[in-house]
Amino acid sequence: MSLWEAPLGGYGMQLLLGLRLTLQVSLCSYTVGLVFGLLGAAAKLSHRRSLRLGAGLYTTLVRALPELLLVLLAFYIGAGLAERLAVFAGLAPQGFSLNPFVVAVVALGFIQGAYITEVLRAAVLAIPRGQHDAARALNLPPLTYLGRIVAPQALTHALGGLGNIWLNATKDASLISVLGIFSDVLKVSSLAAAATKHYVIFYAVAGAAFLIITLISMALLEWLRRRLMPLHVT
Repeated sequence: MSLWEAPLGGYGMQLLLGLRLTLQVSLCSYTVGLVFGLLGAAAKLSHRRSLRLGAGLYTTLVRALPELLLVLLAFYIGAGLAERLAVFAGLAPQGFSLNPFVVAVVALGFIQGAYITEVLRAAVLAIPRGQHDAARALNLPPLTYLGRIVAPQALTHALGGLGNIWLNATKDASLISVLGIFSDVLKVSSLAAAATKHYVIFYAVAGAAFLIITLISMALLEWLRRRLMPLHVT
């Protein structure tokens, strides 16, 4: 097999499947991270001290510990505890085991959620105080206030930070390769390079895949920014 036939003939389909897995993990974990981030930001902005302390502990611990360590803890400790609790509570039969993909998505989403929490919190605080007071004076219903006043403006403030976290999410997906049970694009490239000794080609393909994801993401984020600008009220 020649230098150029190796990635196309022997590993081309595996690389595409690995790229698909990388995108699936990235999209799913980022969605989970948005949920954690919304809950965390709401807790940090809450008037209840216990919620603020809990959210502060969450963001501090996640940002202090290495991401790889958190992923390993999720797989080798968190997943086991969740499985035992599910069996003990009668929610699952004996021998139940969590889907590794679900564990990976939740673990990565939990990590990303801590950073999204701070981005959303700062975005809400960036809204001029006068608009909050005006909404209160008009006696707007809470859902109307959140949907018409807070959400559009907070999103414009948060878009840059959320975009950066998304770009990091695409790279964080490669963390699952160290577990040995996933074949993402980086794992496939590494295995193919080791098997064929064509390290430059396969690692270049992996790098090009992440670069293409980044360029497409940046273009979409710029398009979204332009669409949201009319919603920003100064």
